[in-house]
Amino acid sequence: MTTADQPVSPRPARIARTSLAVRVTLLVIAVAVLVAVISSVVGILVVRRTLLDAATEALADRADLVAAQLAAEPSSMATELASTAAILGDQGITVVSIGPKGAVTGTDRRSVRAARQAGASAAVDGASVSGTATVGGQLQLVEARSTAAAGFALVTPADVAGATRQALERRLLAAVLAGTVAAVLIGLLAARVVSAPLRRTASLARAMSQGSRDLRAPVTGPREVAAVSAAVNDLADALQYSESRQRKFLTSVSHELRTPLAGISGQAQALADGMIPDGEQRDVGLAILGESARLERLISDLLDLARLGADGFHLDLGPTDLAALVTEMARVWEVRCAAKGAPLVVDVPAGGVVVTTDSRRVRQVLDGLAENALRVLQPGQPLVLQVGSESAAGDGSAVLQVRDGGPGLAPEDYPVAFEPGVLHERYRGLRPGGAGLGLALVHSLVRRLGGSVIASRAPEGGVAVTIRLPVDGGPPSAPGDRTGQRER
Repeated sequence: MTTADQPVSPRPARIARTSLAVRVTLLVIAVAVLVAVISSVVGILVVRRTLLDAATEALADRADLVAAQLAAEPSSMATELASTAAILGDQGITVVSIGPKGAVTGTDRRSVRAARQAGASAAVDGASVSGTATVGGQLQLVEARSTAAAGFALVTPADVAGATRQALERRLLAAVLAGTVAAVLIGLLAARVVSAPLRRTASLARAMSQGSRDLRAPVTGPREVAAVSAAVNDLADALQYSESRQRKFLTSVSHELRTPLAGISGQAQALADGMIPDGEQRDVGLAILGESARLERLISDLLDLARLGADGFHLDLGPTDLAALVTEMARVWEVRCAAKGAPLVVDVPAGGVVVTTDSRRVRQVLDGLAENALRVLQPGQPLVLQVGSESAAGDGSAVLQVRDGGPGLAPEDYPVAFEPGVLHERYRGLRPGGAGLGLALVHSLVRRLGGSVIASRAPEGGVAVTIRLPVDGGPPSAPGDRTGQRER
């Protein structure tokens, strides 16, 4: 075998994905940052709105105070207004005058323009005006009051409390940053706690892939994590059970292969050594031929089972009269049954039962079942081959039955009769039998033909194997299909 033909063992796939811990941490950080950004924006807007309301209220209080002072000294209104403007100017507040007809005048053109935009001209005859205006890209607060002569307006930038606002915003951003750092630490801790059971389970699965079967993951943590651990434990149990069955099956097959090989080898050696008299050489040759045929059947069954598990297994579907097929088969089995003293009963409908299937594989199935049955029959115990019509099935299927009058099986054996080697292991030394491959091969073939097969107790006292095949052929079952009831 060349290097190119040698099977290549699978290599574990490289996992180039981020870990669950990293993902949980990033998710927590993303949520924390999102919440922090929203909180910051809302907080800054609230701070600005609060400071703006406070500045507006403070300016309104000053305007009311100035109006009260001017009302108390109407004779010196101009002097008082000028003195007030000087004092308020040091606080960033500009005073503009409002004439009797609403004309707004003053020395600061920006303030005059803001007062006009805010509608300060209406502050006459006892009216008051509170408003805002944007001049040169800056928001201005305006409070206008009327006096006995005319009126005035106080104008100041809305960002008069800018230093306070900036200090509050810096504190708010610092709190948000501290919260984000705390979220990172909490995310790392949470991710470590959540991912720890998964890391343990992954480590156990890797150990299982290297052959360990006695390890189990602790079923702890959140429900989803516990479900993963339980599923891995179930898989470990299934693998342990399956491998145990495989070992028993291989042991059984090895024993069955060695038996004919030992017979062939011993008698061939005797022939080679000249130990067989001339009159007995023909009998020895026939014995070797029989053991060779037995060995060939075992190998053929093994190969068929292997092929059935491949996608390339080929079926030759075509119209097949099951009644004619069983009648032809009976001519061969009459001789074999007569040699053993077992009556052969054939029950087929006169009109025939035509289905679309692979006739060669159906015959292989029936021959295998008949051979299994005949092996355990005693003289006088019958072998029955029966074909049912479509109407008898009641579900659009044709029915084939192979029944016998042999010793039968224990009730608990019927559900597992088609498992490779199970019956052989249970009845070894108690009754004649092969390697336990025949029934497994029957099950696989019937499933690939799109049908079903079950085992039950026969009216004759032995085993009845019932096969149902779709009349139209149906889709062949996929390799390894084990859907539905576990069948014999």
